[in-house]
Amino acid sequence: MFYRVKPLIPRPIQIALRRHLARHKRPLFQQVWPIDERAGALPQGWCGWPDGKEFALVLMHDVDSACGRDKCRDLMDLEQGLGFRSSFNFVPEGYPLDAELRQEIVQKGFETAVHGLTHDGRLCSSRKIFERRARRINEYLKDWQAVGFSSPSMHHRLDWMYLLHMAYATSTFDTDPFEPQPDGVGTIFPFWVKSPIGAGGYVELPYTLCQDHCLFIIMEEKGIDIWKKKLDWIAQKGGMALLNSHPDYMNFQNGSGAREEYPASYYKAFLEYVKRAYKDAYWQPLPKDLARFWSEEMVGNETG
Repeated sequence: MFYRVKPLIPRPIQIALRRHLARHKRPLFQQVWPIDERAGALPQGWCGWPDGKEFALVLMHDVDSACGRDKCRDLMDLEQGLGFRSSFNFVPEGYPLDAELRQEIVQKGFETAVHGLTHDGRLCSSRKIFERRARRINEYLKDWQAVGFSSPSMHHRLDWMYLLHMAYATSTFDTDPFEPQPDGVGTIFPFWVKSPIGAGGYVELPYTLCQDHCLFIIMEEKGIDIWKKKLDWIAQKGGMALLNSHPDYMNFQNGSGAREEYPASYYKAFLEYVKRAYKDAYWQPLPKDLARFWSEEMVGNETG
């Protein structure tokens, strides 16, 4: 019902209401956000990250709108200049997207993935809708030669998502009481989701660092202290630091940004902190490469 009436609510009012709710909830969940100590438990049969690295760092970007699409090259340049690579997750039927941009992303050593079908919040509203959209999503996965899926608004039904022809998905998180579906999966490691109709399945990559819109727009944080604190804890536990951010809300200009923008320098400062504090200690794969590693090294242990 909310997503049916959402288009009728002016955006500034939506943001004001979410900020009010976040201010109310934040002190109530301080024991489990941004860190839930229980999520640091090692998975059964844990074999460690490749090359003896202490933790994994995965970067991805949900591109929610045409505005975000138009900032992808700026974001690639920022990451490439610091030696990082990421996945750009596009909404196939949300805005025009030419093949040239997708090809450029891949040619530069980045990855593309599918971010829902549209961004209307209804993907998981019913099994019928999910099945209908899954057929279209699978067509885009095939056409783009993509193997990853990121769920809009982190809506998830893990028992349905086996219908998508993918190697991995990001539709969950370790702990985040501010999401529409606040049921965290309680781990900072990937995990295998087995298909209920056979031997197949996919790797779920939960995000483990707070999303940028929540942190900088809703909570109005003026720095990256929360990202740094959570990263330090994940590194200590040897887990996966997965940051899912949005170019839509990044301001790459030096002046003041729009109402729902934060300085891109925050994201740059985070990457610089990673390089400075954890030089040679982290593995920084593309999401598809981490999913391949988990499938090859860990799935047998998880499934017994």
